[in-house]
Amino acid sequence: MRVHVLQLAYGDDEPVAERVRRAAALVAGQSGADLVVLPELWAPTGFGYRGWAQAAESLRGPTVTAICEAAQQVGAYVHAGSIIESATEDEDQGPQGRGRWNTSVLIGPDGLPMVSYRKVHRFGFAAGEPDLIEAGTELVTAGLSVADGHVTAGLATCYDLRFPELFRGLTDQGAELFIVPAAWPAARVEHWRLLGRARAVENQAVVIQCNTAGTHAGTRMGGHSQVVAATGEVLAEAGDDETVLVADIDLAAAAEYRESFPVLADRRL
Repeated sequence: MRVHVLQLAYGDDEPVAERVRRAAALVAGQSGADLVVLPELWAPTGFGYRGWAQAAESLRGPTVTAICEAAQQVGAYVHAGSIIESATEDEDQGPQGRGRWNTSVLIGPDGLPMVSYRKVHRFGFAAGEPDLIEAGTELVTAGLSVADGHVTAGLATCYDLRFPELFRGLTDQGAELFIVPAAWPAARVEHWRLLGRARAVENQAVVIQCNTAGTHAGTRMGGHSQVVAATGEVLAEAGDDETVLVADIDLAAAAEYRESFPVLADRRL
């Protein structure tokens, strides 16, 4: 299974519409990929909280629509990163009545959305995300069928990486691979690298982490997207700049590792 991780770099000076066009063109150009992954909140920016209300859109809005068209062009699964999802007036606004979520979307090779995931753990310590958006409540998995096999992917987003219970729950739902888009800052990038490996080792699952680069809202982003094998080995890692990280994942080897070293079968809690 070939994965292309698109570590986008951007600043506050790039108009959102232009960034959407640029990202869609980049996705459409990923020939040979089975799965293409974009970062968290790459259109409205992860730390540009003040612009989120204006940038919010539905799952049928311009950002997801553009990436769906690109997915159909390239003929690959595409994890579109995440958007600030806005509920319509006749939809449930959430328990806090905000009507907005940090929502990621997984798109099929036919260009149709497969599943969406609303971020469960909101970053900001009662400010930022907790003050502006609703928390997701459901774990989400999806089956991917590629030339060399089938794999169940579990979806998580950025700050979720710090909460192992979420990943254990995804494993209990059959996940063998985790897709984690992020807007993770440079100040804590070593946590990003370490936690990705930890989630891989403790669940014997492949971890695909797609971060942003550049600087926005005065925050320098960490980059260092990575693909981690179920053994904890880093198969590929990006640097600090915009790049396309390509990694080949041996799905059979990942499954065989769980069978030959059956740690998960010894769980008691």
